[in-house]
Amino acid sequence: MIKRCANLALVYAVIAMIFGVFYREFTKFNHFTGQTSLSFLHTHYFMLGMFFFLALMLAEKVFSFSDRSTGTLLAVYQLGLNITGIGFLARGLIQIQGSPLSRGLDASISGVAGIGHILLGVCIVLLLLKIRKRAA
Repeated sequence: MIKRCANLALVYAVIAMIFGVFYREFTKFNHFTGQTSLSFLHTHYFMLGMFFFLALMLAEKVFSFSDRSTGTLLAVYQLGLNITGIGFLARGLIQIQGSPLSRGLDASISGVAGIGHILLGVCIVLLLLKIRKRAA
C-alpha cells in the first residue's frame, strides 16, 4: 500500500505539471486572458492527487489502516478525481474557444464535475473513518 501510494503520488504530480503547462500554453496560443476552469486542473491534480496520496502513504505508515476494501476505495477515488478533471477540462476548453453552450450542455458538464466531486468526497470520508478506527 505504501509503495502504491508513492507511485500514485508521482503519477499525479506529473499529470498536474502537464496540465499546468497545457493551461499556460493553450491560453497563450488562443490569446485568452480571462478566467477559465482549465486553471483548476493543475491545482486539483496536485492537491487531490499528489498530496492526497503522500498523506495517505504517511497515514498507512503510522496507522496501518488498509485492508482488502482499501484498494477498491482508492480506485473509486481515482475515478472521481479523473471524472472531475474531465469536467474541468471540457468546461475550460469551451471557455477558451468561446463556444456558446446550450443550457443542457452546460448542466451536463456541471453534472459530470459534480459526480466526480461526490465520489471524491465519499471516498475521503470513508478513508478517514478507516484511519480513525485504527487510531483509536
